[in-house]
Amino acid sequence: MSQQPVDSASQPTYGTTPSDDPSAKLIQQQPNEDKPSINWAPSPDSAVECPPGLEYLAQIDTLLIREDVGVFQLMTDIETANTYVVRNKQGQQIYYVSEEINCCDLQCCGEGRPFEMRIFDNTKKEVIHLSRPLRCNSCCCWCCCLQELTVEAPPGNRIGKVNMDWSPCWPSFTVTDENDETTFTLKGPCITCSCGNDVEFDVHDTNDEKVGRIAKEWAGLLKEALTDADNFAITFPESTEVKNKAVLLGAIFLIDFIYFGKRGRDDN
Repeated sequence: MSQQPVDSASQPTYGTTPSDDPSAKLIQQQPNEDKPSINWAPSPDSAVECPPGLEYLAQIDTLLIREDVGVFQLMTDIETANTYVVRNKQGQQIYYVSEEINCCDLQCCGEGRPFEMRIFDNTKKEVIHLSRPLRCNSCCCWCCCLQELTVEAPPGNRIGKVNMDWSPCWPSFTVTDENDETTFTLKGPCITCSCGNDVEFDVHDTNDEKVGRIAKEWAGLLKEALTDADNFAITFPESTEVKNKAVLLGAIFLIDFIYFGKRGRDDN
């Protein structure tokens, strides 16, 4: 019996899928292909002299911070640990921020709770650590229980602090370096309620000149009413020492907890 010649074009081969094969559509519609990937910033110049992981801050003058809110918190209004994404002004992600907090402090202390925040780079390495001790978050106790934040980079190596100044009306913070020398002061508005506009905290140098700002951005009426997720932007001179930029970044999270958390919104 003579064998019929086989048309090789009609036979599937390993590594290819004929267009008329029903499984071809399944292979082409992989879920990971449609899932957007994180747009990480390119690896920075490692020649910069600074704590490991802070190289990303060397040649930038703007940071954008977005708070993420999980579905559970959105649906139940039960407070959960905060997470944030930090990007440059090109929209490239440079850090991911995760709060570490126990359930008791989270539910009982609200925005006045102590916290440890870990900031990771694109290699999933912790490069900055933020620590806030327990402080009363009531305005009647601010004169004796002022808020503070310690910034470490790498973890265990203190590079600065953010200290709240006593003021009856105008929010004010002093930013210091590892030697407790003042590097910047932050001055906020008398009313920190954002109703259609950004809320700005001016960054002043040691000569009391405005050199930058921290802005809590208005996110729209619906988002502001339904969630406590906040967007921030900070600007500073590009020539600012990298470690001081990291401390200013830490100041944003302290300001967020004091004025724009759930209790802060109720006070406003």
